[in-house]
Amino acid sequence: MKSRKKIAVENVNVPGSSTDVDYEKYQAMKEAFLKVLPQNSPGATQKQLFAEVVRYLPDDLFPGGKTSGWWVKTVQLDLEAKGIVVREQSKPLRWHHK
Repeated sequence: MKSRKKIAVENVNVPGSSTDVDYEKYQAMKEAFLKVLPQNSPGATQKQLFAEVVRYLPDDLFPGGKTSGWWVKTVQLDLEAKGIVVREQSKPLRWHHK
């Protein structure tokens, strides 16, 4: 079996650390995530993001939305670490584009 291409992702909660994940799944989730992420405050909650991205994911990578929650969080933490996404200081937490 051919190994799949990987991409290093960061975690805003663990500065200086990175993890390699599946490139295709990351890219598909990143595209869906950025599509549903609001441009401005008040942003979207994690629950809203989890619910919204599923409709934009390719079924061959995320059949029935399987594992999408883990990937939403991975992409959110990576994009936040890279300064592309802003975490608002709210309850519940909300995110939007920078």
